[in-house]
Amino acid sequence: MTYDLLKLAHITGSILIGAGLIGVWLSDLRSRQSRELVRFSESVRNIAVFYDGVVIPGAIVLLISGTWMIVEFYGGWSFVSTPWLAGMVFLFAFEFIEGNTITRLYFLRLRRLTQEALLVGMFTPELEKARAENMPTFTHFLDLPMLFLIITLGALKPNTWSVFFFGFLIAVVIAIVLTVFIPRLYPWTTKQ
Repeated sequence: MTYDLLKLAHITGSILIGAGLIGVWLSDLRSRQSRELVRFSESVRNIAVFYDGVVIPGAIVLLISGTWMIVEFYGGWSFVSTPWLAGMVFLFAFEFIEGNTITRLYFLRLRRLTQEALLVGMFTPELEKARAENMPTFTHFLDLPMLFLIITLGALKPNTWSVFFFGFLIAVVIAIVLTVFIPRLYPWTTKQ
């Protein structure tokens, strides 16, 4: 029964993270489409709501349930010899660190710059410069493909590292394509 409850918690955490990341992604796209400061501000606020209210609680549930299952049912540190499980743990750790450093810090700075722009009543050069940064855009667009890879590893449970490496490569390519394509679709400038 313990395993089934932990598995349910793990699936729930995955659903929360997926829903939150989709909400962040859609809010980000909406912010890129908006040239009105108030609407832009609302989209940026929604990004924070999805991260703080859905993604982070999902990650905590996933961390606790995953760690508990590894310790109790997968032999603790011996999980490193199981490609699918080690891959899931590595990707979760990578995304947790990247998501709470580059991506999250960027969106916090974007929210602060948006609040400053609201005070002066117009888009500031600092806000426009921040919005055009490539690295946070890339890491943001990497989140969903990496989550899909983590879920793929858990569902297929491959005995080799090939799914991990090919999936990682595909996720990076998808993130690069989105980083190049999306900003061109919605060029960031408030000048008409």
